[in-house]
Amino acid sequence: MKYPEQESSLLEFKKEIPKNEQIIKTIVAFCNHKGGKLIVGIDNDGTISGIHEDQVQQVLEYVEKSIYEATHPTIIPLVYTQKIGDKTLLIIEVFPGSNKPYFIKSEGAAKGVYIRLGRSTLRASTEIIQELSFTARGRSLDQMPVYHASIEDLDEKKVRDFLANKKVPITSNITLETVLCDYLFAVREHTKLYPTTAGILLFGKNPQYFFPQAYIVCTHFAHTTLTHTDVLVSKDFTGTIMEQFYEAYDFVGRRLSHFYVVKGPRRIDTLELPIAALREVMINAIAHRNYLLSSPIKIAIFADRIEVYSPGDFPGPLTQKNLLQGLSFIRNNTVCKVLKEVGIIEAFGIGFTTLFQQYATMHLTTPDVIEGENFVKCVLPRSHTKTRTAGQGNSDETERIIKLFQTATAITIKDIIENLHLTRTTAGRRLKELVTKKIISKVGDGRLSHYIKNDSVDK
Repeated sequence: MKYPEQESSLLEFKKEIPKNEQIIKTIVAFCNHKGGKLIVGIDNDGTISGIHEDQVQQVLEYVEKSIYEATHPTIIPLVYTQKIGDKTLLIIEVFPGSNKPYFIKSEGAAKGVYIRLGRSTLRASTEIIQELSFTARGRSLDQMPVYHASIEDLDEKKVRDFLANKKVPITSNITLETVLCDYLFAVREHTKLYPTTAGILLFGKNPQYFFPQAYIVCTHFAHTTLTHTDVLVSKDFTGTIMEQFYEAYDFVGRRLSHFYVVKGPRRIDTLELPIAALREVMINAIAHRNYLLSSPIKIAIFADRIEVYSPGDFPGPLTQKNLLQGLSFIRNNTVCKVLKEVGIIEAFGIGFTTLFQQYATMHLTTPDVIEGENFVKCVLPRSHTKTRTAGQGNSDETERIIKLFQTATAITIKDIIENLHLTRTTAGRRLKELVTKKIISKVGDGRLSHYIKNDSVDK
């Protein structure tokens, strides 16, 4: 018999009662995360093996007391048993703590903090401990001061442009320093003013000097595999996170297929996948990533899908199970506030809902949202492509050209280059092949030339 759930960041299985030290590490990690259950009596593959009744009594007597005495702040778990058939399971359950970071007393606050990364329990890094401490005080990660930066590292023009759009005048009564502190772009500690993480990310002169991992790398692969030989182009986008968003969004949009629907006198440009869904996924990656982790946002464009990787797990109570419930939990409060005020974010809590709704409206394959070990990956299926295999390249290219005629009565070589990302030479060769086979016809010469499908001529 299998247990109905699988191991995750919130659930861990043990076949036998682990050593006391391992129990405490796991429970501390759960408290520093979103809570969780340690279930004893289940194999790694989920098979319920159960434990002996005499072992249950033994554990019940000491485990709660051991966790209570070994942890700081004090953790009081729920310890109970569950019967499934004739098997007995021991369950140790804790809820997310409000006094983070929790740690093992004997190891101290610097080394005794543990966290959950996927299904693993790991010792927390200094950066993660900082985040836990800061969020426990009711502040978000992006409101942490950057002590090795000064207020001069903020671009005053960018700040003033933002304030001008907000119609916030800088007067003798309201100084720039006051506004910076009010928005938490900067904080004053003792006699010195420090920019915050949000201040640097949003308005820094050189954000990557202080946060070298805070950039987006976009890579376009020719086929469906993640190999360097398939890379068509790769580009890093740096600067402020707003600059990164606009440039990366434009890069991805230009490398997707655009189809043309003729309605009356107008030709309407239509993207192969929902533009609102793509936008929301990219916004989520930027707005809710963990900027302490030393990894960039990665966007991989494959022939059949787009994958967007964002460093950090789901913030707060969000899980893969409740994405469609409209829950909103913000990891970076100041960043999200500014992105909303400038119109990049329209409303909180609608990102993943929009993603799935838009795909359903276009009758496309449902996207996947996966929480991995300290990353969230969104997989957006592309609607127009087939997987290429050896020897199928030419036929696939000609098929894709023919499909363009499903939404346009006439196409140009420029349309093919921009939509299918073929070189001019390849596009010309494929068009010539189709003309030779009398599938399409060329109309006009030079810049005015275009191609129509021959069944259109018959009609």
